[in-house]
Amino acid sequence: MRILISNDDGYLAPGLQALADALAAIAEVVVVAPDSNRSGASNSLSLDRPLSLHKAANGFYYVNGTPTDCVHVALTGLLQERPDLVVSGINNGPNMGDDTLYSGTVAAATEGYLFGIPAIAFSQAEYGWANLDAAARVAREIVERRFDDLQQPYLLNVNIPAIPYEQLRGTVATRLGRRHSAEPVIRALDPRGREIFWIGPVGVVRESGPGTDFHAVSQGQVSITPLQIDLTHHSELDALAKGLA
Repeated sequence: MRILISNDDGYLAPGLQALADALAAIAEVVVVAPDSNRSGASNSLSLDRPLSLHKAANGFYYVNGTPTDCVHVALTGLLQERPDLVVSGINNGPNMGDDTLYSGTVAAATEGYLFGIPAIAFSQAEYGWANLDAAARVAREIVERRFDDLQQPYLLNVNIPAIPYEQLRGTVATRLGRRHSAEPVIRALDPRGREIFWIGPVGVVRESGPGTDFHAVSQGQVSITPLQIDLTHHSELDALAKGLA
């Protein structure tokens, strides 16, 4: 099995190393990750400048671009053989609900999916890398499942509670929950006295009932959500067609 691994926290992130180590025991892995933290990059591609690819002392490749850039460069310019799976993470913090739209972790997996390759995004549900060994163990177990019954290719978003492995309460299939709108931007002044804005904290959870990723993680369960990319609002097509007639 050949696995391409990427992330959005950068090639020096502990979560990336833990994931690569865990999967190297069961597969041939290649790591291509951003040169620095690119959290929140979503599915952006760098079209305004060339990209550089370098190899670090630990064997990881790194790119001066986004997570999507990394997977794109790997699949179309670096790898001689097509991987069987694209894996992203382990992210430092959750990617649940609406946050998946902004997530660079999910975006890296999505790029693999768009190339027709099964893909999985892994995130820890809290910041700080606590119990990272447990998250890496869970990631390996999920990769080993193969998911042959799912429509191919598949795109999965996994969130793992940051607790010891023995305290995890199983793995469940979930849907995405919802958040309220983000908090207002934070105003400040730069050293020259000019006004600047920091993006504010995420909003509070709005929909977190049973069946959602938020609920599963709060119960100590590993959440797996199957994602799709079709943004078409199919139920509105007929109404729109009537309005255009």
